[in-house]
Amino acid sequence: MALRNIREIGDRVLEKTCRPVAEVTPKIVDLVNDMVETMYEANGVGLAAPQVGILKRIVVIDVDPVEANPIIMINPEILEVSEETQTGDEGCLSVPGKAGQVTRPMKVKARAQDINMETYEIEGEGLLARAICHELDHLDGILYVTKVEGELHGMEAPEDVEIED
Repeated sequence: MALRNIREIGDRVLEKTCRPVAEVTPKIVDLVNDMVETMYEANGVGLAAPQVGILKRIVVIDVDPVEANPIIMINPEILEVSEETQTGDEGCLSVPGKAGQVTRPMKVKARAQDINMETYEIEGEGLLARAICHELDHLDGILYVTKVEGELHGMEAPEDVEIED
């Protein structure tokens, strides 16, 4: 496994639509493993293939990295979203140091394939629903900054927290 460079806003690859994965080859397995390692190293909860420069419909998500049980989604699609929504700060590894208020569905149901190309469905609520929507947007060239309500703001340490050198 290897760390991949995360592409940042302004990189044209982040604006492109990704292609479906026809079969899982050893190269795809390496990509998925690298994406998981890169996501954890960057302290992210999700990472999409275009964020590492690969235009394939692959995302990895882990909303509880303490457990280290990543969700691998190949060729994912959203099947259902709840009418109930959630609005909260959202950030992105491709937009470092920034966040903004985004409204997403509270619950999402999606279909994807795993690393063995077995189809499965997943239901997410709260942060997992937000992460699924955010990462699947990447596959269609959409960055969360286009959905921010108001201004982007910096993600800085609160003033009452002491930072040691």
